Amino acid sequence: MSKLVSGVYAALSTPRQNDGSLDETSLRKLIDFLLERGIRGFAINGATGEYCLTTSEELKRIVQVASDALPSSAQYVVGIGSAGIQGCVNNGNVAIDHGASGVLLPMPHFFSYTQDDLYAFSENVARRLPIPILLYNLPQFTNGLDSATVHNLLVNCPNIIGIKDSSGSLETLRDLTNNNPQSCRIVGNDSAFADSLRQNISDGVISGVAGVLPELILSIYAHKDESNSAQFKEAVNKLDEFIGQINAFPTPWGLKIIAECRGITSASFSQPLSSQRHAQRQSLERWFKEWQSPIS
Repeated sequence: MSKLVSGVYAALSTPRQNDGSLDETSLRKLIDFLLERGIRGFAINGATGEYCLTTSEELKRIVQVASDALPSSAQYVVGIGSAGIQGCVNNGNVAIDHGASGVLLPMPHFFSYTQDDLYAFSENVARRLPIPILLYNLPQFTNGLDSATVHNLLVNCPNIIGIKDSSGSLETLRDLTNNNPQSCRIVGNDSAFADSLRQNISDGVISGVAGVLPELILSIYAHKDESNSAQFKEAVNKLDEFIGQINAFPTPWGLKIIAECRGITSASFSQPLSSQRHAQRQSLERWFKEWQSPIS
């Protein structure tokens, strides 16, 4: 059975001008860069896209740019995260109006909630949005979802079709493989991607690294059935090296620096860089210049 989301999706950063406003020209350039390198699935306004900073008007422009730039052979999903239900519903309607294939639903942030709260939240959003929904487990920044809550939502809410799990744990994907294999089982943490393929418990990845190094993530996925091959191991080693370097930064910042190094878009950030961050940035740029090489 074909699943709505599978393979490699690139999680897009949100390019901005130095004054913080949306840089639509750079967003188009980023999408074109990824299309030229074989990416056909896109996720916008997720954690990599810094959804917590996106205004409702900016989201409308972002999805408009994406819908205009993408050919019919490509598809995209939209992060609809907000602190409350109405914000998620409003964002979801923007995604529906512009032809998104589905939406990513993060759990509420800032305050702590129980699993019952998260079930009620997700079920309410699902009833109000007639579009396929991937739960978005992001416990580093939001309330985390337990496997049992995920399972119950998938059973009871027809348009909740799976999960993008960015926790770094494979527990929920393993549980879905055993108990709900028809669901979309998507890895959202690049560090867990290779292990999910080795264990055959994921349908694909929504990857921030794919947004700047699509060749690398596509190479890993292309060799997913040959996890003992030299090509697979080499690509995974390079991914681990890369993640080790950008982990010194908030993830969107590190990816934006790499995008600038590759000549895709200029890097701008949500707040001023300290002198220490400037030094780290220069170090990352020097490392990447020496490290980068084509991935076959």
